[in-house]
Amino acid sequence: MKAICVKDLKHNFNEKTVLDNINFDVNTGEIFGLLGPSGAGKTTLIHILTGQLKAASGSSFILGIPSTNMTGENYRQIGVMMDNFGLYERMSCYDNLKFYQMIDKNKNNKQDALKNKRMLDKNIETILNDVGLLDAKKTLVINLSKGMTNRLAFARAILRTPAILFLDEPTSGLDPTTVEAIHKMILAEKERGTTIFLTTHNMYEAEKLCDNIALLNNGKIIEYGTPFDICRRYNHQKKIDIHLKNGEDISLQHNRECGEQIKSYFLKDEIETIHSTEPNLETVFMELTGRKLER
Repeated sequence: MKAICVKDLKHNFNEKTVLDNINFDVNTGEIFGLLGPSGAGKTTLIHILTGQLKAASGSSFILGIPSTNMTGENYRQIGVMMDNFGLYERMSCYDNLKFYQMIDKNKNNKQDALKNKRMLDKNIETILNDVGLLDAKKTLVINLSKGMTNRLAFARAILRTPAILFLDEPTSGLDPTTVEAIHKMILAEKERGTTIFLTTHNMYEAEKLCDNIALLNNGKIIEYGTPFDICRRYNHQKKIDIHLKNGEDISLQHNRECGEQIKSYFLKDEIETIHSTEPNLETVFMELTGRKLER
């Protein structure tokens, strides 16, 4: 069973088509990236997949269940991180997580109440420690930096140990150190077996994290595959660029005929740097659409 299935999905806002005949599957345990600029329809798609919005036509399934028919039990299998979605500014980091964890827990009898409270406290503090917020557990959300708020939102999303994690541009506007911390947390969730649906306009993030990606532009998926395969398909130049130790730059065709020349440079220890000229996802997107992957 696929973790997520989307077939012929369409949606409009008034006269504007936001999603146009969207089709893709997400395998269990993979990181799937939906890559596109702001306004491409990424957040709308998450709203449909998580049952917050009903599509105009087509179908979508989460763990085999239509996203329009999900029950409370189904929702307990997913985690969502979207902006400050679900965070209460006048509550502390700890109390935010405690509130949601208590909602998710079934009612217990009085005899087990104290035992369960201790388990809740330990679990919350473990998660806060994992996201680097244990020292700030008593801090109100309104007093957190943007990076700390994002880490708390991530903690809230993984609190219930979800089977599927939806992350809507989780590192947008953050400093490089915080971005790296969130990337490590995302990869740790994948290692645990979580399926991750990631939207981003950051091509580096997609190349680093995603098993498969879909490029979305004006509501349409214009390319799909692994980041490496997509870039390889658009490698029109097929050249090898070499920078020699004497300062000379050499550009050779990526073919057998140039192999002996490259070998000669290596044998003489003349090469300082060497790389092929395949494009990155940003370059591919610009070729396909004429626009950059910027907000």
